[in-house]
Amino acid sequence: MGFTEFFNTGVIKQRPQICGYQATGAAPFLRGHPISAPETVATAIRIGNPQSWDKAVNAQQESGGWFDEFTDEEILATQKLLAEKEGIFCEPASAISVAGAIRDIKNGKIAEGSTVTCTLTGHGLKDPDTAISQSNTPLIKVKAKLEEVKTVILQNMAGV
Repeated sequence: MGFTEFFNTGVIKQRPQICGYQATGAAPFLRGHPISAPETVATAIRIGNPQSWDKAVNAQQESGGWFDEFTDEEILATQKLLAEKEGIFCEPASAISVAGAIRDIKNGKIAEGSTVTCTLTGHGLKDPDTAISQSNTPLIKVKAKLEEVKTVILQNMAGV
């Protein structure tokens, strides 16, 4: 909605393509009907019957964008990639926009040289148990003392 308003008021000169990515277990736009029991690890997008259905479909159609879907495994792999490579700790629902950009750039759906904006609205601390469950590094516990925390961080950055 904000992108459309920016375009309509002249803040931006070109309407961006709006792409919506949904979890496979909760993908009503791709199925063409509400999902009665949506299921996905990405809790923030576990919506089987979106209230703004018409607005979302109109934004996608008017902009020439598209909808696509990702499995929970693909979403979690992207969440982990963002944390490991970019230092971004987002919730699974936010990682899906990056998963979509990566896939669509690789397959040529997003043209080379395009400017891409991925919206990541949720911090990983909204769902820390999911992130912890997919980590294969043991947790390091230290007292909440600046020097102890600093020492552990610096010791573990040596291997980076």
